[in-house]
Amino acid sequence: MKGTKGILFLGALVLALLCLTTAASAKDTLVVADQYDATTMDPIAHNDVPSSRACYSIYDTLIFLDGEGKVHPGLAEKWEFLSGTAYKFYLRKGVKFHNGEELKAEDVRYSIMRATTDLGAPITTYSQNVKDVEVVDDYTVIVHLKKEDYSFFSSLAHSWGSILNKKYTEEAGQGFGMNPVGTGPFRFVEWQKNNRYVLERFNDYWGPKVRFERLEVRAIPEPTNRTIELETGGVDIAYPIVHNDLKRVAENPDLVLYRKPQTSVTYVGFNMTKEPFTDKKVRHAIYAALDVVGIQAASYRGVGKVPNSLVPEAIKYSIDSEVPVHVQNQKEAEKLLKEAGVKGLKLQLWTNERKERVDSATIIQAQLQEVGIESEIKVLEWGAYLSGLQEKTHDMFILGWVSTVPDPNFAIAGLLESTSGSNYTFTKDAKIDEMLAEGRGVPDGDARAKIYKDLQLYINELRPMIYLHNDESIAGTRKNVKGFEPRSNEIHSFREVYFE
Repeated sequence: MKGTKGILFLGALVLALLCLTTAASAKDTLVVADQYDATTMDPIAHNDVPSSRACYSIYDTLIFLDGEGKVHPGLAEKWEFLSGTAYKFYLRKGVKFHNGEELKAEDVRYSIMRATTDLGAPITTYSQNVKDVEVVDDYTVIVHLKKEDYSFFSSLAHSWGSILNKKYTEEAGQGFGMNPVGTGPFRFVEWQKNNRYVLERFNDYWGPKVRFERLEVRAIPEPTNRTIELETGGVDIAYPIVHNDLKRVAENPDLVLYRKPQTSVTYVGFNMTKEPFTDKKVRHAIYAALDVVGIQAASYRGVGKVPNSLVPEAIKYSIDSEVPVHVQNQKEAEKLLKEAGVKGLKLQLWTNERKERVDSATIIQAQLQEVGIESEIKVLEWGAYLSGLQEKTHDMFILGWVSTVPDPNFAIAGLLESTSGSNYTFTKDAKIDEMLAEGRGVPDGDARAKIYKDLQLYINELRPMIYLHNDESIAGTRKNVKGFEPRSNEIHSFREVYFE
């Protein structure tokens, strides 16, 4: 009996030690639940937020922007503004890529110039003004612009400015976006598309080392499932937390809820190449038919607010607070439709699977019906949605845009400049293009403020889109997760995260 008791005690001890070991090792892996998967890890082949988040972990840029939009040294330890069109960068020495190669000026030139090619079509808003990158020596480059652009410098912190290893990227070819190499704090391990990707700590990182070994980011589109995973410890961080789960997370003693205003806008876009949406009266009629305040309140339930301008309030030169709140006017809608000669209009309204957008689409459908417009709602998976929008077959769609660079140029140009890869309304308006170019060429001050004020008013009159929602960045974490803070631009950082 004594021997049996001893064996039982020893077995229990071993089991306890195994449990402790498992718990300790689990804390070396940070598991994150995102709403969507990345579409690619090539930093110039996308302009969606989940892909930008992945790129921020894998790559570095010449400069960094912190959560408040302040500039800090990145791969460039210092810089000089030689003129309005020439920026000189002094690179850090001894920086290693994940494949062991040392970062050199030629890699910087290759990366930035690559973004100006057809490969960089999704991010032309940022790269189109680059003329050349001059290699002065192995650790010094000069970026030359075609013309002055006072929004350009901060855009280098966007994922388009990620620095790649020239040799590896050229050898990888089209497969690069699925097996990337950068200089960032995490190196790529594996990727199961539409499920999860795994990164690991890069121990030769030039900056502060990450304080855990592995990062696993899981795509969980269903919001309640994200919250359940957070509650049960299946994930350590989850976002976004939707309105239905705010109280549930906030009141859980094992969890922490974070809320921060976003530099974003959710909008209903019109396909400006397709009749009858080519007629401004039809676009204004649909706008008049909608109670956007009620739609936002019913769909988002206390999160965010209805915007009155394309430039969010958190970004300089926004006129959001100066524009009157929209009031639904069904009689005006019917009058405009009659003037446009439109009767019995039938349309498709596209959205992705995000619940708040589906809810918004359902209310829009009902309100359009009241003025004689029939609409069919089409819900698509995220990757298929973005691909479908590029084909120009849609009528109307609901989508969001986050200004990852805190400048009004990017709040507008990414969506409405004729050359932008994210211009899913396919707006081609000479005045918008001209005013954007003018705004980029003027230093910050009253003159630049007036350009963007006039531009926002002009866009409101043109009405290529209807603003629905200025969102909040809302995330939940386990209580033992420290160092995480959601960012207004939604490009959340795991570089500072650790377990307590």
